[in-house]
Amino acid sequence: MGEGIQTLDIILFAMIAAFLVLRLRSVLGKKTGHQRPPIDENPNGSKDATPKSEKAVDLNNVSNREKDVNFDQTQDPILSSALNEIKVADNSFNPNEFLVGARSAFEMIVKAFADGDLDSLRALLNDEVLEDFSIAIKDREDAGQTLDFTLIGVKEARIKDARMDGRTAFVTIQFDTEQINITRDKDANIVSGDPNRTEEVSDIWTFARNTHARDPNWILVETRTLGED
Repeated sequence: MGEGIQTLDIILFAMIAAFLVLRLRSVLGKKTGHQRPPIDENPNGSKDATPKSEKAVDLNNVSNREKDVNFDQTQDPILSSALNEIKVADNSFNPNEFLVGARSAFEMIVKAFADGDLDSLRALLNDEVLEDFSIAIKDREDAGQTLDFTLIGVKEARIKDARMDGRTAFVTIQFDTEQINITRDKDANIVSGDPNRTEEVSDIWTFARNTHARDPNWILVETRTLGED
């Protein structure tokens, strides 16, 4: 009887996992039948026969968020030209859809970082950014501290830069957000932050994707906060 229940649990989890993997493909890209033949390469251009594993993301109310995103390609001719170059390399690319997915990815990544969830981060970050995040998480854990993070909202997400470097497309986005960040020690005492104060933070993130690769998803390759050198 116990074995039968375990088998049903395994089947149920497998069905849920399959559903979530399908949801992930709408985060930052999608694959169409008009793309070029796939080549397994990472965003840095080196060949990699083993594609990066995909991590499930539950995108809530994406259709509503799309109403808040309207990228005007006429606002910056140079940027518009760069985005059109990406479209030539990847005809599934759409700036508005990309911004919607990037906002969802931003929310997932900052939450995973606050939770110390490296498994979720591993699928959406390149090796360099993952290492930086891992070091920060380890330092926090070694100090016996926890981070209480609340994303009040994304006030604006806008494309600041875009370019093609060989086969790899890069898109840089500025996220203007309102956040509450509270660091606590092992006894839950507040080390830094104020639960009653909202911070306005502007993060600049760069996403990349090899347009010839089999994997349709973009990954985070650089992060900085506005004002940093």
